[in-house]
Amino acid sequence: METTQDYLMVSLKLLGALGLLIYGMRMMSDALQKMAGPQLRHILARMTTNRLTGMLTGTFVTCAVQSSSATTVMTVSFVSAGLLTLAQAISVIMGANIGTTLTAWIMSLGYNVDLTSVVFPAFAIGIILIYMKRHRFVGDFLFGIAFMFLSLVMLSTAGKEMDLEHNEAVVRFFASFDTNSYWTILAFLGIGTLITCIVQSSAAVMAITILLCSTGVLPIYLGIALVMGENIGTTATANLAALGANTQARRAALAHLLFNVFGVIWVLCVFYPFVDMVCQLVGYDPTAGGQATLLPVVLAMFHTCFNVTNTAILIGLIPQLERVVCWLLPEKPQPEQEQFRLQYIETNLMQTPEISVLQAQKETAQFGVRVQRMFGMVRQLTDERDEGKFAHLFSQIESQEDYTDRMEIEIARFLEKVSENHLSDETKVKVRQMLREVGELESIGDACYNLARTMNRLQETGKDFTANQRTQLQSMMTLCDDALSQMNTIMSGHRSEHDIRDSYRIENDINQMRQRLKGENIRAVNAREYDYALGTVFADLVNECEKLGDYVVNVVQARFGK
Repeated sequence: METTQDYLMVSLKLLGALGLLIYGMRMMSDALQKMAGPQLRHILARMTTNRLTGMLTGTFVTCAVQSSSATTVMTVSFVSAGLLTLAQAISVIMGANIGTTLTAWIMSLGYNVDLTSVVFPAFAIGIILIYMKRHRFVGDFLFGIAFMFLSLVMLSTAGKEMDLEHNEAVVRFFASFDTNSYWTILAFLGIGTLITCIVQSSAAVMAITILLCSTGVLPIYLGIALVMGENIGTTATANLAALGANTQARRAALAHLLFNVFGVIWVLCVFYPFVDMVCQLVGYDPTAGGQATLLPVVLAMFHTCFNVTNTAILIGLIPQLERVVCWLLPEKPQPEQEQFRLQYIETNLMQTPEISVLQAQKETAQFGVRVQRMFGMVRQLTDERDEGKFAHLFSQIESQEDYTDRMEIEIARFLEKVSENHLSDETKVKVRQMLREVGELESIGDACYNLARTMNRLQETGKDFTANQRTQLQSMMTLCDDALSQMNTIMSGHRSEHDIRDSYRIENDINQMRQRLKGENIRAVNAREYDYALGTVFADLVNECEKLGDYVVNVVQARFGK
C-alpha cells in the first residue's frame, strides 16, 4: 500500500513538473514576443531576403523564444497577413526546427547539472522587475526561465524517486520490445506523434523521453523513435491554427508538416546507421548498455543532427516544396458574388498585440485599396450609357458599400480585442490611429455610394449631362482618384518615407475646383445651357467629391498622427 502511495505521489510530482515546464516555456516565449513585438516584423522582413538568412532568422528567433510552435504559428500568421511570402516562411520554418533543438540541450543539461542555484535568484530578480512595471516583460521572462529550470530539477528528482531501473515490471515491459524491428520503431514513432498532438508541446514529450532514457529503462532506439514522432506531432499546432486562415497561411503550415515528414522518411531509411553515428559522436555504445547519464545527450545530439541534416537537404529545394504545397492546396476560384472575408486578419491566429496590430495595419491598407476600387466603379458609372450595364454596375457599388460597412465593424472589433491586452504606449497610439482611419475609410465608401445614388437618380429621370459637364466632372474625379492613390501609397509604406503636404496640395486643388465648378454651374443655369434640376444633380456630385477629398485627408492625418 505504501509503495502504491509513493508511486502516486511521484506520478503527481511528475505531472506537476511537466505542467510547470509547459507553463514556464509559454511564459518565457510570450514575454520575449512582447519585448520584441514591434521589431519582429522588421527583423523577419529584412532578414529573410534569401533562403540562408531566412533559415538563420528562424533559428535565432526560436532559440530566443524557446518554442518552434510559437515561431511557426507566428510565421504562419505573418504569411496570412501578407508580411512574408510563402518561400520566406518555409526558410524561417526550417530554421525554427534547428532552433528548437536548443530546448533538448537545455533539458539534457538539467539532468546532469544542478540548476537550483539559478532558479531562486531568477525568481527574486523577476518579481522586482514585474512590480517595477516598466520592465515587466523582462521579469516575466526571468520567471519563465526559473519555472522551466525548476521543472527540470523536479523531473530529474521525480525520475530518481521512481527508481524505474529497479522496477522489474517496467524493465520487462520495455525489454519486451524488439529494438531491431522496424515495426517497433514505427510504433513508437506513432506514439510520439500522437502524444505530441494531444499535449501540444514537443518539449513536454521530449522531457518524458529524456526522463525514461536517463533511468536506463527505455532503449535509445525507442527514445529516438519518440523524438522523431515529436517532430511530426509539433506541426499540429500550426496546422490547427491555420485551419480557418487564408490559403497562403494553410500552405505555410502544410510546408512545415511536409518538411518534417520528409525528414522522418529519409532517417527511417538509414535509421540504425544514423543513430549509431550519433552515438559515436557522443561516445555512447548502444550495444553495451549502461552509461545512462549519456542518453539525454544522445537524444539532444540526434535532434540536432536530424534537423540540421534535413534542412541542409531541403534548403536548396524550397521552390520545389513551394510548388508541391501550392499543388496540394490550390487557390479556390472566387464566386462572382463576393463573400465577405477579411484578407489579413485571422482572429484564431492572434499572437502578441504588437503582431496583431501589424495585421490590422495591413487590413486597413487593404481597406484603402478597396474604397479606391469602389471609386473606380463610380467613375465608370458616370460614363455608362447602357441601362443594363448601368444597373449591374450600380448593384456592384451597393454590395461594395455593404462590404465596407462590415470591414469597418470587423477591423474595429479586432482592434478592441487587441486593446484588452497589456499594450505599450506606442501600440496604444497605433490602435487609436487605426480606429480613426477605418472610420474615415468607411465614410469614403459612403461618399462613393452617394455619388452612385445621385447618378442613378439622374439615370431614372432620362436626362444626361452636357459634354462640358462630363468633362468637368471627370476632371474633378481624376483629382479625387489622385488623392486616393496618394493616400494608399502612404498607408502601404512607412510614414517617414512620405510628405503629408502632397495630400494637402491635392485637397487644395479639389477645393479650388469645387469653387470654380460651382460658379460655372450657376452661370450655365442662368444662361439656360441646361435646366436647374440638372444643375442641382451636377452640384451634388461636385460637393460629394469635395467631401470625399476631406475624408481622404482625414485618413492621411490619422496615419501621420495629426
